[in-house]
Amino acid sequence: MGCFFSFFAIMSAIPAFFFCAWIAMMFWGVIATDLGVKDINYPMAMLMTLGLWLVVAPLAAAVRKGKGR
Repeated sequence: MGCFFSFFAIMSAIPAFFFCAWIAMMFWGVIATDLGVKDINYPMAMLMTLGLWLVVAPLAAAVRKGKGR
């Protein structure tokens, strides 16, 4: 049963990744003018999102493991 859950968790993360990248691009466009930096395009937003996910995912897994004690 856990194998099927893992499969669907990964499959649901794919559209969430693209949506998060789009949201990051939109929010960056809103605050970029206030900060005096240039806008980012969608591939750069995807790169930022991937970087954040690579940092946050292990932390979330560690917290999840720690709660099982």
